[in-house]
Order: sequence, then structure tokens, then C-alpha cells
Amino acid sequence: MTNLPLREAMASARLTEEDLADACEVDVKTVARWVTEEGRLPHPRHRWAASQALGVDEAVLWPESIRKNIKTGPDREIISVYPYRSVCPKTVWRSLITDAEQEITFAGYTNYFLWLEIPNLRNVLRRKAERGCRIRFLLGDPDSDVTLQREAREGVPLTVSTRIRITLDELSKLADAPGIEARFGDDHIAMSVFTFDEQMLVTPHLANLVGHDSPMLHLRRHQPDGLFDRFKFHVAELWDEGRPVSL
Repeated sequence: MTNLPLREAMASARLTEEDLADACEVDVKTVARWVTEEGRLPHPRHRWAASQALGVDEAVLWPESIRKNIKTGPDREIISVYPYRSVCPKTVWRSLITDAEQEITFAGYTNYFLWLEIPNLRNVLRRKAERGCRIRFLLGDPDSDVTLQREAREGVPLTVSTRIRITLDELSKLADAPGIEARFGDDHIAMSVFTFDEQMLVTPHLANLVGHDSPMLHLRRHQPDGLFDRFKFHVAELWDEGRPVSL
């Protein structure tokens, strides 16, 4: 396949492959590959030099260079990707919780880390609930077989069931707050989803690793049935199947 826009621009400017190679300070064989191999994307400085020599915008010569930098389709819902949940700045969590007005859902298996990393979380959630924000916690059952199996796999001193009970203790102090609910469910053991109105943090848990060592995606809803909606459906199904927790 041929890069027709580049070939036509060279013909219009009356530049040969040798001329363009000199202008871009590359080998003539490199220019030949730019012309003959559609989709081949030169280095940014070479694209700029070529567009200057030909008098044609870079986006016309190599439109894929723009597509690489502008997200389209479902992937535009991805704001950030973190290789480890622990490297996500605490300011991200704080701003998401602070800005949410309608719904906050913590569908982590233990949600233990929230109480450690977000200062004064209990009072923050109380104020949010009093202002009409619905707050839900989907937790693993500390006494279930799934929890016990996970504890054995992790093999860490602070066990899964202990971390869940710490969250339950924190929630018991919010029992009188309106709009705060909790349910048990074991099917989200492999993935945590935290929803804040139209934004979301998703952590798929890897092998025997604890949550903070697993990757995380930061999503913002932009379209029906996109990534955000698919994960939200997942949480809604688990919530509906969950067992109510008495706070």
C-alpha cells in the first residue's frame, strides 16, 4: 500500500525522495518506506520537517499521528492507568469522593485501605449522606469459604476477614446516617469497582496479590454501554444479589 497523501504532496512540491530525505536529514530509503508503506509513522521531528518542506499539514500526510494522540471510541473513557493501585495519588480519591453528589459505591472486597488513606473518611461520608448522596459498601463476607480461601492464598498477617471487620466497625459508627448501606457478596473477590457519580476506579486483582499491588483504571462515562456502563452493570448485579448487612 502507498501513502497517497505523501506521494501527492511530494509531486505538488516537485520534491523527489532524495530531496525530502535531505530536508528531513534521513536516508533516502527511509523516505521510500514512508511513501510505499501506508501506516508507517515517522518520528515526530521527521514528520514536522517533512510537513515544513512540503507545505502540508502533518495531519494530512499522516492522519494516524492525530488518532494516536486523540482517543476515540470506548477508550476515551479511560482517564488514567496505574500499574499499582498504591501509586494512584490520594488526591484523586479525595477529589472523587468530595465531588460526588448523587452516588458513591465502594465495591472492594474489604475496603480496608480507604480508612487508612483518606483522612476523616467517616465524617466525610456522613456529611455526604446527610446531603442526599447514596453511599453503598459491597463487602466480602468475613466468614465465607471464599474469604478463607483468599486468606490462604495471600498469606499475609493482616487477614482478609480482619480487614473486612475493620470496615464493618467503621460502618457501625455510621449506622445512624441516612442513605448508607452495606451488603455482603463474594463474587467480586477478583475485582474492585469504586464509583463516584460519572467516574470510576477499577482494580482487577492479580493472582495472589493484595489490592494495592494490582493495576487500576480511572474511568469517566462518555457513552452508553461503554467501559463505565459495563463495570457499573457488574456492580449493580452483585449488589442486587448481595446479602444486607445490619449496621
